[in-house]
Amino acid sequence: MLSGSQGARPGGEMTPVRSRPRPHSWFLEFYSSAIGKKAVMAITGIVLLGFVLVHMLGNLKLYEGENGSYLNEYGEYLRSIGEPILPHTGFLWILRSGLILAFALHIHAAASLTLMNRRARPQGYKGPRDYAAASYAARTMRWSGVIVGLFLIYHLMDLTWGVGGADFTRGQPYQNLVASFQREPVAIVYIIANVLLGLHIYHGAWSLFQSLGWNNPRFNPWRRYFAVGFAAIIVVGNVSFPLAVMTGIVE
Repeated sequence: MLSGSQGARPGGEMTPVRSRPRPHSWFLEFYSSAIGKKAVMAITGIVLLGFVLVHMLGNLKLYEGENGSYLNEYGEYLRSIGEPILPHTGFLWILRSGLILAFALHIHAAASLTLMNRRARPQGYKGPRDYAAASYAARTMRWSGVIVGLFLIYHLMDLTWGVGGADFTRGQPYQNLVASFQREPVAIVYIIANVLLGLHIYHGAWSLFQSLGWNNPRFNPWRRYFAVGFAAIIVVGNVSFPLAVMTGIVE
């Protein structure tokens, strides 16, 4: 019997048969709510936090080997993962596709929540706001996210696509990184962007537990320790790269 048709009762009376929900309708219905958007933000945030950590740890190979040989070998290893089952750089493109999807969902959920909050409070706040309960990182979350997103685009242009203005040699990440950070204005922009990234990570790592319903006052101090520690590790690691080049530690 087709979905949505009518069935006959024993007395001959027709009764409608419920249509089967589409496989993706439950997600769309869930995502349309504020709770669903917060959950999507938290899950995609975990994915992006994991990538940022692994990316930073991989770049620490800048300090190993002669003339960046370890970093260059690491870059070639990433391009060759999965061969010969996958084509060259196939794994990287799968990873990039997943990250692009997570990044897009993260941005869309954040923008949608902002619009929902504004519709719920159309007149805005009257008089000075009380920021006692909100940290600086939370209040600047949207702006830091926008700036970090713009920085990410330039970062890809500079060190992945080779159109950032510095000398670029494909397949030589060490030489490309050093050439880029030898330009002091660029290095300073990288440092500022990573400080803002740290603020964004701090609030995101703190709030994702609450978004997923893993919120208990007994564990709030540990949540804060985790958020501070994770953000500090990322910022210290990433900021060390331009500083090492500018000070001549890495040549």
